[in-house]
Amino acid sequence: MSTPSTAHIRHPKMKIIRMATIGLSLDIFCHGLLSELSEEYDVVALSSPDDRLATLGAREKVRTIGVRMHREISPLADLKSVWQLYRAFRREKPRMVHSMTPKAGLLGMMAARLAGVPVRVHTFTGLVFPTSKGLKRLLLKTTDRFTCMCATHVIPEGEGVKADLTDHHITTKPMKVLGHGNVKGVDLGLYAPTAEITERAAEIRKEAGIAPTDKVFVYIGRFVSDKGLRELITAFKALGLPDWHLLLVGDLEGGADDISPEIMAGVPNIHTSQGWVSDVRPWLAAGDIFVFPSYREGFPNVVLEAGAMGLPAIVTDINGSREIITDGKNGLIVPPRDSQKLLEAMVTMTRADKERLSEMGAQARENVESHFSQAYVRGCLKEYYRSILGDDRTIG
Repeated sequence: MSTPSTAHIRHPKMKIIRMATIGLSLDIFCHGLLSELSEEYDVVALSSPDDRLATLGAREKVRTIGVRMHREISPLADLKSVWQLYRAFRREKPRMVHSMTPKAGLLGMMAARLAGVPVRVHTFTGLVFPTSKGLKRLLLKTTDRFTCMCATHVIPEGEGVKADLTDHHITTKPMKVLGHGNVKGVDLGLYAPTAEITERAAEIRKEAGIAPTDKVFVYIGRFVSDKGLRELITAFKALGLPDWHLLLVGDLEGGADDISPEIMAGVPNIHTSQGWVSDVRPWLAAGDIFVFPSYREGFPNVVLEAGAMGLPAIVTDINGSREIITDGKNGLIVPPRDSQKLLEAMVTMTRADKERLSEMGAQARENVESHFSQAYVRGCLKEYYRSILGDDRTIG
């Protein structure tokens, strides 16, 4: 008797849930990724219910689940969120829940473990406790430890994050940095100095009153102290060169850590974007050197994006940044919180000739092409998923 052929049988796809605390974070980290993953898996996106989650679901063509999660500590609200997440996971029966961002990791991994989700993954895109003090530091370390306890797999975004998790005894579980680090990657076709971007960059410079022959340092990020903006303004003021400008792209957040506009007032040649911009490419193209003096990061995408646009960078010696920049090759590395060392690096850049800056910019682009392209980063993630999920496609 012959065995019936099974070639025509289509097994259901494994269900996976990707989650973050708010839709904005999920949209930033997973833009375009979820639709790619849908080719292999039944993908569900989960975050607090908001417009960005709805936009993400429509664009990526994946189902969404909204569960409200508070970014700040709120015991009663957090317990309610865990209960709602638990019910969602029991109903959906995913093979895997993969969380990003701290609060989603804590609540999501706890609920997924209680619900019996077999594969529970959390990605640490950055750690807050290393630069915190006192009770806040203890609390942050405790919550990170609990997240790891509930997870079956832990992904640090870079080697620096991995070292911090190990050195501070957050977890003893095996951890894997995917590829060379970073969770997003850079679309090299998108981040390239096209004629349209170059034209818009020229308009930005003209609107700011920057002469075509002048040079520009450019910063992109939040206007807060822990991004090193205070040191940057101090160093640029001390630089005092009339043919060099500082272009600050970002916005105030309305919090206690905001940089007061008065700090910038009266400093010649500082220009701001007058609010957040959705497309940073023309602003990067308007600059000659990228400066990012942050106190802490996981793996800063903006440094990669600047490199893809051919800009050398001055960064601080912190996680992520030092994994992107090789001192003297594609940029310079200085200590964090040190305006004098930052000034010295800026002086070095102003004294470099055109050929040297061009060479460093080319090295910056080549580094991104070789190690951090979006295709490569996503390929590493897909391979990791296959390794931890296995080939059993009958689990729905």
